[in-house]
Amino acid sequence: YEGQYDMVVAMYHDQGHIPLKLLGFYDGVNITAGLPFIRTSADHGTAFDIAWTGKAKSESMAVSIKLAMQLA
Repeated sequence: YEGQYDMVVAMYHDQGHIPLKLLGFYDGVNITAGLPFIRTSADHGTAFDIAWTGKAKSESMAVSIKLAMQLA
């Protein structure tokens, strides 16, 4: 299904994370709608277990920040 969808809309963020993590782990962005401000977040957790080991990837966070800037 890769490339066939632009977004996933879900009532609960845990439900939306399932397809996003399967199809776009490194470039998925979580957007919370209905707030009086722009809120985006990377589509992964904090990865404390691999912090400072050189294994963590920052692509999802960078994409999240870029999208927030585009929405502003």
